[in-house]
Amino acid sequence: MKKQTIIAVVASLLLLSCNTDDSYINIPEDRPYGFVIPENFPDVLQDIERNYPTENGVALGRKLFYDGRLSRDNTISCAFCHEQQYAFTHHGHQLSHGIDNLIGTRNAPAVQNMIFQDEYFYDGASNSIEMLSIVPIHNPVEMDSNLPEITAKLKKDDAYLAMFESAFDDGEISSSNMLKALAQFMTVMISANAKYDKHLRGEPQGTFSEKELLGKSLFEANCASCHATSIFTDNTFRNNGLPPNPNLNDLGREMVTGFPEDKYKFKVPSLRNVALTAPYMHDGRFGSLASVLNFYSDGVQHTDNLDPLLIQSNGELGIPLTDDEKEAIIEFLHTLTDEEFINNPEFYHQT
Repeated sequence: MKKQTIIAVVASLLLLSCNTDDSYINIPEDRPYGFVIPENFPDVLQDIERNYPTENGVALGRKLFYDGRLSRDNTISCAFCHEQQYAFTHHGHQLSHGIDNLIGTRNAPAVQNMIFQDEYFYDGASNSIEMLSIVPIHNPVEMDSNLPEITAKLKKDDAYLAMFESAFDDGEISSSNMLKALAQFMTVMISANAKYDKHLRGEPQGTFSEKELLGKSLFEANCASCHATSIFTDNTFRNNGLPPNPNLNDLGREMVTGFPEDKYKFKVPSLRNVALTAPYMHDGRFGSLASVLNFYSDGVQHTDNLDPLLIQSNGELGIPLTDDEKEAIIEFLHTLTDEEFINNPEFYHQT
């Protein structure tokens, strides 16, 4: 799908009101959800027309996103590992935590600007915004559930019965409709109002300092080949020379494709809101942006399938940066923080 212009923003979301026993539920007539496809963003890579967001569909997806009943023991919701105030990441946790206090093998990625991506997770285990929720639901150390069990739970809830009926033509609480509702919610989770965006649009709030301008220039010269476009990822899988963690033995993309040439390659993450999403890397080994840049300047190793962009013309590895240059880049990265996105009430947990 090509870039679209602004779709008129709809004033309100679903209004759900009920008495204490849920015997009366008032849900308004459904309408298309208004949201913005930013002009400076790359093409939409998911077919959102086949499951276009509606007000009731998004409200249902939001409710599901925050509902622990999507896990085996009703304790782990999507939001457990994807907290809004941290750009929907699991702040402070190197590796995702899940059911029975089990710990996963990767850091939870941000949930934002999802329709501008064509593959998800660090290894690309899913290429569909409608199907990606199956991965954590089925994962035995994340949610450890399955779709029939979840829909059986939801069918016992009068609020869900009314919300599914209002959001979909067939009105059914089904696996398909549940995944579609979650996809609709993620479709509208667009972060595009950071200082950086206001700078591009020439707005007063987007005036960059000299240090931010220097950081932007340095970033474009040294980082933008992989962290490309206004979503700050080129959607590829690369080996950035991170020394493998022997306790995890994570082969990255090779675990999905089976191809040796994909060993140690991981999805290039978006840097939107990156100042909020520590810790960093697929295994969360770095706790600060300074540590990340120190790695790129001094810590890159020549592991299998190292990306050629990290091999200098003289054979040295990494990206040569001075301390002052690193500070300037970090200053620029802070301009990617979108306060409107992380405080948007449309993404809050609403009962």
